[in-house]
Amino acid sequence: MPSLPDLSMHFFLQMAVILLASRLVWLLFRRLGQVQVVAVMATGFLLGPSVLGAVSPAAQDWLFPATIQIGGAAVPHPSLAVIYVVGQLGLVLYMFLVGAAFETDIFTAHFRVARATAAAGVVVPMLLGGVTGAVLATRGGYFTDKIGSWQAALFLAAAIAITAFPILAWIIHDSGLHHTRLGTMALACAASDDALSWLLLATVVATTKDSMNGAVVALVGGGGFVLFMFLIGRRLLRALNGWADRQMRGADGPTLPIAPFIAILLVVLLSAWFTDLVGVYAVFGAFVAGVVLPRGQLLEQVRARTEPLVSHLLLPAFFVYSGLNTQLGLILAPSAMIVATGVLVISFGAKFGAVTLAGRYQGMSWREAGSMGSLANARGLTELILLNIGLAEGLITPTLYTILALMAFVTTCAATPIFRLFERSAWKNGLVFGADGETPFLPSDPAASPHRVRMHGRVLR
Repeated sequence: MPSLPDLSMHFFLQMAVILLASRLVWLLFRRLGQVQVVAVMATGFLLGPSVLGAVSPAAQDWLFPATIQIGGAAVPHPSLAVIYVVGQLGLVLYMFLVGAAFETDIFTAHFRVARATAAAGVVVPMLLGGVTGAVLATRGGYFTDKIGSWQAALFLAAAIAITAFPILAWIIHDSGLHHTRLGTMALACAASDDALSWLLLATVVATTKDSMNGAVVALVGGGGFVLFMFLIGRRLLRALNGWADRQMRGADGPTLPIAPFIAILLVVLLSAWFTDLVGVYAVFGAFVAGVVLPRGQLLEQVRARTEPLVSHLLLPAFFVYSGLNTQLGLILAPSAMIVATGVLVISFGAKFGAVTLAGRYQGMSWREAGSMGSLANARGLTELILLNIGLAEGLITPTLYTILALMAFVTTCAATPIFRLFERSAWKNGLVFGADGETPFLPSDPAASPHRVRMHGRVLR
């Protein structure tokens, strides 16, 4: 068993490799028109057994050891636990940053559209995913003996219906859409879809343990938490801005007051702890905490100071941990390849088609509705969270884990290029995506890119 100093020393090397690898991969993916989060996802696969382990098994096992021999038995290596915990911290803090950037005013103004598109984006994928899960449960090799056909149907329904909050938020931020109706509606749809998916997962986990108590606790505890935070917590937290203003009074330039900053961290961590405790999982609590915190200079300073460290150092640890559980060699068998292709087609078509048609029916243009459909397909991070829980609880096999992880990566990679196609179509027609849908805009610089015009257009509004 390695000592604590040995673990810390090896951890520093692991994080340095993760940081360097993610930056190098980003240089390549940026040329392919992708956003940075896709490069971070790819880094997790590259450093795992699917790529590095295939090229040099000894190097991969030395850098990220999976097991250790104790008393003649192989047990999980403690360095995996270290990476997991660091990745979870990065995940929680990033979900807080997502909530802190959520535009509640735009969401309220377009609640009817968000409600309809969210319903379509969850019902259709869940129906198709449920049928697929029930079929796979009868074939064997994808779900374990702990899970029945109807539970398998619920699990795959959740896996196909889910949309990744953090991934989507990163794409929206990098694309300059966080102050637009499109970006806000996409996040709102992801919020409702993911909430229902987490409840389905909690139900599956609870029933495999022969008890529905877990699902009831998740529903009641999660609902009570949301009501408390929005009805009571939001009012109590308004005092943070006044507290911060008093501490910043007389300071030269914007500063980050330490005491209010620590108070915000306490709110985020306790929210993550409570929602994890009741079975809704930590990411949900961190997101809600970010949404209810009062907007102002304090929150802007917290976001500006913490986002680089979280996004570029802590969060990649989660992707690497997920990549260590992904073995692409498991899907090389013809039957597994057929299943992987079918799952990918169903996942992409159900989400994109349902959200696009619902958005169009609610009055969006085809371009804006299609853009939202493409963004809703970004499943990456949240999908991997769900899969890690399913694997840890013994519900799915490594083969199904790999199939769904590959689906998450492919659909997330496709989200940005497809969105860009709709964006360029709007640009050619003298339009940009604004706070109220497509907004006419005449660029002063004909050579300007759509991204620059959109950013310029947002300033003008």
